[in-house]
Amino acid sequence: MNQKKCPQCKNLVSVTAPTCLFCGRPNKFVTNTYVKRKWDKEKKKYEINLFEILTSKNILFISLVVVTIILIFTYK
Repeated sequence: MNQKKCPQCKNLVSVTAPTCLFCGRPNKFVTNTYVKRKWDKEKKKYEINLFEILTSKNILFISLVVVTIILIFTYK
């Protein structure tokens, strides 16, 4: 297992650990990748995928509602 010294308390800490077990200092290399992965997940969560909306089961319902509204207005 790869270990490195914590810059603050000088104890050996695993490279994959998010923080130092002894002093709690964040591990710079792990937190950068963690933040990037977390940001990408949240960014993808809020993106609207038009293809998913158009291929969903709700499109059938929406199209039926639109067609009925059009038919109602054309016969009046």
